[in-house]
Amino acid sequence: MQDYPLTERLPNFAPDFLKKVGLIATDMDGTLTRHGRFTSQLLQTLEALKAANIPVVITTGRSAGWVQGLVNYLPVQGAIAENGGLFYAHGNAAPEWLSEISDRPSHRPALAQMFANLQDEYPHLQASTDNHFRLTDWTFDVGELSAVDLQRLGDRCQQEGWGFTYSTVQCHIRPLAQNKGQGLLAVLQHHFPQYPPHLVVTVGDSPNDQELFQDFQNGVGVANLQPYLDRLTYRPAYLTLGEEIDGFCQLAIALIQARPGS
Repeated sequence: MQDYPLTERLPNFAPDFLKKVGLIATDMDGTLTRHGRFTSQLLQTLEALKAANIPVVITTGRSAGWVQGLVNYLPVQGAIAENGGLFYAHGNAAPEWLSEISDRPSHRPALAQMFANLQDEYPHLQASTDNHFRLTDWTFDVGELSAVDLQRLGDRCQQEGWGFTYSTVQCHIRPLAQNKGQGLLAVLQHHFPQYPPHLVVTVGDSPNDQELFQDFQNGVGVANLQPYLDRLTYRPAYLTLGEEIDGFCQLAIALIQARPGS
């Protein structure tokens, strides 16, 4: 396991990148929430970041339908849905497809069939209720699945040509090349070319966020990522002291305070 000495935990240690960061790309559930809910603390923090000219892009595994509404209510620049599948810019109801799916009409039935194949081995798997609002992936509830179960499910998906990831809430069957990191790189190139990866700080709390730490050297995990570190191929450079929204706020305060004249 990667060791995170206290001196490398935010906000006690403010590395040089805090002064240079131009954009925050953050997970939502378990990172911007407290016990699964938004709080006034989140809204105040997002407004403070906006006032400091630090744009925020949400990168979530939530469904296209959920994110399409959300992006117009929060003071963010946009949101990536379905773990890198689609991007919604603030004020634009039309999605931008990030995942290259050649045959869209047959894509969802193929995902459903892959889920049915997994149910042959794990009959108790329950499809998530939000699948009706998804375009690029298929989800089912994590429930009581163990780390060994999750590994076996991922291996099975890969054997049949699918990608697989999971968060604290859901498991995701997805196209092989689809993930938050690749989706974010595409969004930066097309919408925020002034912010190359070394000027972006990425934030997450669970295994489906690990690609946000792969090509982004300024990765930050909120403290509740700690139990998953042994399962991650790509780990963040820093951990916050606080969990969930408290950790995100610690990072936000550090970034704002590092701004000249703050």
